[in-house]
Amino acid sequence: MFSVAEKKKIANEIEKLLLSLDHPEMPKKEPVFKLRVEGKELWSWAEIEPNWKYDAANSPSINPWNEVARKEMGENE
Repeated sequence: MFSVAEKKKIANEIEKLLLSLDHPEMPKKEPVFKLRVEGKELWSWAEIEPNWKYDAANSPSINPWNEVARKEMGENE
């Protein structure tokens, strides 16, 4: 559903929010989370994990459709 860049942006904001809560049960850095976002169609969903989990050898797979979907479907759809 989201492009890799969009997933990275969402993950970054979630990580910042979690760390800003300064909850005693949370780590002080690199929080672990998995967010599933449901789209308006059954086939439309995204799973988002922390950016720190990935490096050059282990990066999220790219779905070519997600990279161009916004352009193909139109900004307001």
